[in-house]
Amino acid sequence: MRIDLLLNKLCLTKTRSIAKNACDKGLITVNGKKAKASEIIKANDVIEMRLYGFMHRFCITAIPSGNVAKKDAGDYYEMLAREPLE
Repeated sequence: MRIDLLLNKLCLTKTRSIAKNACDKGLITVNGKKAKASEIIKANDVIEMRLYGFMHRFCITAIPSGNVAKKDAGDYYEMLAREPLE
Protein backbone atom coordinates (compact mmCIF):
# COMPACT_ATOMS: atom_id res chain seq x y z
CA MET A 1 0.00 0.00 0.00
CA ARG A 2 1.23 3.52 -0.80
CA ILE A 3 2.54 5.46 2.18
CA ASP A 4 0.20 8.43 1.66
CA LEU A 5 -2.84 6.12 1.65
CA LEU A 6 -1.58 4.13 4.63
CA LEU A 7 -0.97 7.21 6.80
CA ASN A 8 -4.47 8.43 6.02
CA LYS A 9 -6.19 5.07 6.62
CA LEU A 10 -4.43 4.61 9.97
CA CYS A 11 -5.45 8.15 11.05
CA LEU A 12 -1.81 9.25 11.37
CA THR A 13 -2.49 12.25 9.12
CA LYS A 14 -5.75 14.13 8.75
CA THR A 15 -5.92 13.78 4.95
CA ARG A 16 -4.09 11.96 2.18
CA SER A 17 -2.99 15.25 0.67
CA ILE A 18 -1.25 16.23 3.93
CA ALA A 19 0.64 12.92 3.81
CA LYS A 20 1.55 13.51 0.14
CA ASN A 21 2.78 17.05 0.80
CA ALA A 22 4.82 15.86 3.80
CA CYS A 23 6.50 13.25 1.58
CA ASP A 24 7.21 15.87 -1.08
CA LYS A 25 8.85 18.12 1.54
CA GLY A 26 11.01 15.28 2.92
CA LEU A 27 9.28 15.13 6.32
CA ILE A 28 8.64 11.37 6.12
CA THR A 29 11.26 8.63 5.98
CA VAL A 30 10.89 4.87 5.57
CA ASN A 31 13.69 2.73 6.98
CA GLY A 32 15.95 5.80 7.12
CA LYS A 33 15.39 6.95 3.51
CA LYS A 34 13.25 9.87 2.37
CA ALA A 35 9.93 8.57 1.11
CA LYS A 36 7.97 9.54 -1.98
CA ALA A 37 4.17 9.50 -1.69
CA SER A 38 4.08 6.44 -3.97
CA GLU A 39 6.45 4.41 -1.76
CA ILE A 40 5.05 0.91 -1.15
CA ILE A 41 4.96 0.01 2.54
CA LYS A 42 5.28 -3.54 3.84
CA ALA A 43 4.95 -5.04 7.29
CA ASN A 44 7.93 -4.34 9.61
CA ASP A 45 8.84 -1.08 7.85
CA VAL A 46 9.88 1.70 10.25
CA ILE A 47 8.36 5.08 9.41
CA GLU A 48 9.57 8.36 10.87
CA MET A 49 7.48 11.46 10.36
CA ARG A 50 8.00 15.06 11.45
CA LEU A 51 4.50 16.50 11.60
CA TYR A 52 2.24 18.35 14.03
CA GLY A 53 5.20 19.54 16.15
CA PHE A 54 6.47 16.03 16.95
CA MET A 55 8.84 13.46 15.54
CA HIS A 56 6.90 10.18 15.40
CA ARG A 57 8.66 6.86 14.83
CA PHE A 58 6.57 3.71 14.42
CA CYS A 59 6.77 0.21 12.99
CA ILE A 60 4.02 -1.10 10.74
CA THR A 61 2.88 -4.48 12.06
CA ALA A 62 0.24 -5.25 9.40
CA ILE A 63 -1.14 -3.69 6.22
CA PRO A 64 -4.91 -3.07 6.24
CA SER A 65 -6.87 -4.50 3.32
CA GLY A 66 -9.54 -1.79 3.34
CA ASN A 67 -10.83 1.05 5.44
CA VAL A 68 -9.95 1.00 9.14
CA ALA A 69 -12.10 2.24 12.00
CA LYS A 70 -10.34 4.91 14.04
CA LYS A 71 -10.53 2.78 17.21
CA ASP A 72 -8.84 -0.16 15.40
CA ALA A 73 -6.08 1.86 13.70
CA GLY A 74 -3.59 1.19 16.52
CA ASP A 75 -3.68 -2.54 15.76
CA TYR A 76 -1.70 -1.96 12.56
CA TYR A 77 1.34 -0.14 13.98
CA GLU A 78 3.52 0.05 17.07
CA MET A 79 4.68 3.46 18.27
CA LEU A 80 8.44 3.40 18.93
CA ALA A 81 9.05 7.05 19.82
CA ARG A 82 7.32 10.42 20.00
CA GLU A 83 9.48 13.44 20.71
CA PRO A 84 8.69 17.16 20.44
CA LEU A 85 10.48 19.08 17.69
CA GLU A 86 12.52 22.14 18.58
